[in-house]
This record gives sequence, structure tokens and C-alpha cells, in this order.
Amino acid sequence: MASLQKIREHGVLLLIIVGLAMLAFIMGDFMNSGSSFFHRSEQYVGEIEGEDIHITDFENAREQLTEVYKIETGRNDLDEELQSNINNQVWQLMLMQHTLGAQAQKIGMDVTADELADKCFGEHPHQIIAQRPAFRDQSGQFNRVALIQFLAGLEQAAQDPEQAQNIKQAQTYWMYWENAVRLTWLQEKYTDLLQELVGANKLDAEQNGKAAQTNVNVQYVMQPYYSVPDSVIKISNSDIRSLYKQKKEQYKQEPTRSLEYVAFNIQPSETDFQDAEAWIKKLQEEFNTTDDIAGVVNPNSDIIYNGQNYSDATIPAMFKEWAFQKGRKAGDVTDLIFEDNTYALGRIMQAGYTLADSVELRGTILASADQLDSLQREWKQGKFGTSEETQWVTETMLSREIADKAFEGQKGAIFTVPYGTGVQAIQIVNKAAATPKVKVAILSRTVTPSSKTYAALYNEAKQFVVNNNTEEKFKAAAEEGNMEIETAYNLQKNTNKVNDLQQSRAIVRWANKAKEGAVSDVFECGEKFVVAVLTEVKDGEYRSINDVQAELRMEVLRDKRADILIKKLQDAETLQEAADLASAEIKTAEGINLNSYRFGDAGMEPAVIGAAVSLNEGELSAPVKGMQGVYVLQSVSKQTSEAEVNVEQEIQQLNMRYSYSLPYMALNLIQEKADITDNRSNFY
Repeated sequence: MASLQKIREHGVLLLIIVGLAMLAFIMGDFMNSGSSFFHRSEQYVGEIEGEDIHITDFENAREQLTEVYKIETGRNDLDEELQSNINNQVWQLMLMQHTLGAQAQKIGMDVTADELADKCFGEHPHQIIAQRPAFRDQSGQFNRVALIQFLAGLEQAAQDPEQAQNIKQAQTYWMYWENAVRLTWLQEKYTDLLQELVGANKLDAEQNGKAAQTNVNVQYVMQPYYSVPDSVIKISNSDIRSLYKQKKEQYKQEPTRSLEYVAFNIQPSETDFQDAEAWIKKLQEEFNTTDDIAGVVNPNSDIIYNGQNYSDATIPAMFKEWAFQKGRKAGDVTDLIFEDNTYALGRIMQAGYTLADSVELRGTILASADQLDSLQREWKQGKFGTSEETQWVTETMLSREIADKAFEGQKGAIFTVPYGTGVQAIQIVNKAAATPKVKVAILSRTVTPSSKTYAALYNEAKQFVVNNNTEEKFKAAAEEGNMEIETAYNLQKNTNKVNDLQQSRAIVRWANKAKEGAVSDVFECGEKFVVAVLTEVKDGEYRSINDVQAELRMEVLRDKRADILIKKLQDAETLQEAADLASAEIKTAEGINLNSYRFGDAGMEPAVIGAAVSLNEGELSAPVKGMQGVYVLQSVSKQTSEAEVNVEQEIQQLNMRYSYSLPYMALNLIQEKADITDNRSNFY
């Protein structure tokens, strides 16, 4: 009972304590269970039409397209620019999938399984499939048999891990192109439907046909705007604001950043040169005398030794004159050479012989060596089957195993090399003329910054940041140190790099998170350390009036000049009077109609063209405000054809014109109206 009494006495205090504890518990639970909300930006690369794009899905699509690039280009080293292109392509595909897909779903449009199958591997596959290198024969034509064989291979059971990996890669490749066909065919169906709805009609056809039936020849006088001096025109701030208000919708913008930066070149120090020279001198004696030249060169040199046959065109330039001197023989060595920041030694391994610079080869893959005899008979009889294509190749384009046999063999000879579980049969079709060759072992070391030099340069750049952490200090220090300040304007959040700086995407990401005037940390961009200062942030939906003031001023100036010139010329009763007032010559424009794009020698002048066609024969126009100046026109002749407009032909021509622009316009409009949030800049 005493305990209860104590509780009653301290009831208010306990309620506060319990309340705080419960609040902490609730908030803690909310923070834990709601962590996906607070870390949302770390999980989603964007949102399209209310559907989240998770980073995992985006990464899977990136990896898929990366594999496609590797297969089609034969490259495994995808540079920064190519990786950025892959990111953008994946995003565009996702935009198309979600925006066009949503619109198609609203009207019940889809690509059925049967349609997709027909477009992917039917009798006449979609051009996306037909254009794939994997499904072409050696003449470059689409080969449906190759496609069917490829698809059959996707279902086979793997015999070993390497084959399993190859099958998985092929499946990835096919799934990407199958999806591309599905999306493209959906787009084509959708735009075909639109063309039925927005195609030309009889009224369009008649108007377009009649526009070309009235042709006029006119004489004209043009007084250019620049003839009115700026000094006679007054432009007020209200003039600028009024025009800005009229044109504001034209000034929509994406958020952008502008910055300035200085670079510290990452280059070797004097000590690095001394160390490289000492290193190669230490190996010089062994290099000159060893019987195991590959054992000395390959673990140490920038250029490995594999027995390559050099010609005077392929040998490194620093060895050309020496290697092809008369009397050069095996065992000859160079003195130490230094050129282009590279220390090098050369040793002749073989000289005094000739080989072709290139050979023409024909090849095919055989399931087993048992098929070789049959193939040899066919080739000798001129029956090449699917192996009609030949290719001229140089030694460096081939593996060492193939190169040795191809360049040392006789014309017409057939040789084989292992290929998976089978063999590759290759025929030497032709050989270029033999030229002098040498085998040279090269021990070389290009001097690069050591870790010590790298650290010293980084510390120098870091110290610059520490000492100059404001825009004012940044610019003053750069000027005092005679450092070149580079400028990068209007960087959007997904801009791939800053000017020509390598690997500079990180600077763009920093700029989109920093405040105006902030100085960055040190960025490593290829062979440079870079420090940047954020000079301008533009986050408004529209470009500000200050940003477009010069453009607006020019337009206001043109309009005011036009008013002056129109007033000057409006009382002219003849074209000659107008010419005298304008101090201009009378010119002629012939064959003008409403479909014309140009007005005589004056260029694009749509308002003037319209005025010219509307004049009666002999009639003098009022002054016309054009793009280049003010015009006065007089109709010389006007001919209107009475022929009946070929409505069907005009409709066909107009629809042809629409067909080029409508697909792009439709997709662009769909995406423009869609609710899209792009957060890729948080990840890449």
C-alpha cells in the first residue's frame, strides 16, 4: 500500500516519464520500420507515372545492356562515355516502357505472345533482329537458319561451367533484343493508330494543293534593321518585362550549375625519372645476355615479347632506324634510349628474313577434326558452303598460334587450331608481297608518377582547398599562382562530364548538392587533380529575366526598328519611291507560293511570302515586317492554275510527311506530359 501511495504522490511525474518513454519507443520503432522512407533516395533511381524504379532493377538492366555491347562490339573495356550512354539508353527504355505502356494499356493495346514470336523469329523478323551481326551470314545478309540455331542453343544443357556461362550470356543477349522488339512494335502499332486519327483529310489536301497552284513573281525593296542606329531607340525595363511575360513559356529550363576549376597535372617528378633509369640499367646486362629473353622481358617490360615479326611500319619508331640497318644480326643490342618519357633497350632476336605484311584467310568452325578431309576437298574444288567470305588480316589481328601458321604457311594451305570442343579450319587464300622483317625484344619503361609523387601532388591540391575555401579566395589564389581557371557552364544533374575532363562525373554530382560559392574537395580526373568552385546555381522552372535579357533586348530593338522603318516607308506610292526612301535597290523574287521556304535571295521570310501571294497583280503592298528588315512588295505577275487538285495524291504526300515526325512527336509528348522523377544523379 505504501508503494501505491508513492505512485499517487508522484503520479504527474511518472506520467511524464512514461509518456516520454512511450514517445521514444514509438519514434524509435517508426524510425526503424520507416527506414525505407527516410532512405528512399538511396533505393530508387526514379519514378515514372507513379511506379518506382528500384536501383536493383536499373542495375540489372544496365548489366544486361552492357553484356549486349560486349557481345556486339567484342570489347570488354567499356570507357566512361560508353557507360554513360548505356545508363541513358536504359533510362530511355524504361521511360518508353512505362509511359508508352501506360497509354497503350488505356486503350487495350498490347503485343501478344504470337505477335512477338512472329516478329522475333518468324519468316520475316523485325529489322531489329535482322540487323544483328549474330544472325548474319558471311556475306552480311540475314540468315534465319543462324537465328534458329542460336535459339536452339539457348535451351541446350551445358556440359561444363564455361559452356554454362556462354549459354547464360546468350540468353541475356536474346532477352534484351526480344524486349526491344516488343517495345518497338508496340510503338509502331500505337503510332500507326495515331496516323489513322491525325492523318491528312480532304480539306488538308485541297488547301495544300491550292497553296502550290498560285505562283507569283514580285519586285521588292528591303531596308535592313541594322540601318536604324541604336542611338535613336530607347528601350525601357518595362519593354523587356512585357516581352519576357509574353515569351516566358519558351524559357522553361532544367536545373543547371556553372563552375570554375583549376587543375594540378599528375606527372612524374625528377626522382621518378632517376628511379626508372636506374631500374632499366640494373637489368641491362641480363637483358643483353640471357637465353630466356621472354623470362626477363615479360615480367618487367611495358612491351611483352611474343615473337612478333616487325616491319619498318610496325616497329616502335625509336627502334626503326637501328633495327633495319644493313648487316643487323641476332644478338645486336642498343644503348639505352630515352624518348617520349620512356627508357628502352632493344635486342635483335632474328633478322635477315622476309614475310608478308598481310594474308587473306577463309575460315569455318568444324564440330570435329573428322570433317576436315571433306572440307579440304570442297575448298580445293571451289565449293565454300557458308564460308565464302574472306578477310585480309595483319599479324597483330591474330593470336600467336594462328599468326605463325598463317604467315609462315604457303598460299592455298589449310591448317587447324582448337576451338572449344571442335576445331577451326583456316585456309590461306592469298598473301601480300614479302617484305623485310625482324624479331626484336624490347625492354621498356614509361616513366609514371610514383606513389610518393602522387601523394605530394594530392597534398598540394588539398592544401589549396584548405587555404582557399571561398570563391573570392579561390580566384585570388589561382590568379596569384598563375593557374589557368577553366569554366564549365549549364551542367545538368545527369551531365556525364565537365568539359573534356576524364572521369569528372563526380564533380557534377558534387555541384548539384553544393551551395553557390562552395569550393570542392580534390577530385581525381584522369591525369589531373581538380578543385572547383560553384559559381552559379539555377533551380527555377524558368530562366530568369536576367539570363535572357540580352536576347529580349535584341528582339525589342528589332521591333522598335521595324516600327520606325514602317512609318518611314508607309507613305510611298510606288516601289521606286520606297527604294529611294530606303536607299535600296529593287530586287525580284520569282515563283513564290505558299509552300515556298525561301523568299528570293532574302532567305526564310514566311510573313513576306504570305504577303506576296495575297497581292493582286500590279498591287503595291504596305510595309511588311520581316526577319531581316522591312519590305515593300509589288506583284509583277500572278498565275493560278485551274487544274483540279489530286486529293488522293496530296493526302498521300502529307501523310508521308507526317509519318517521319509523328512517332517522335508522339513519344516526346507522352513523356513530356508524364509524371517523371529522375534520381539517377544520386547513383551515377
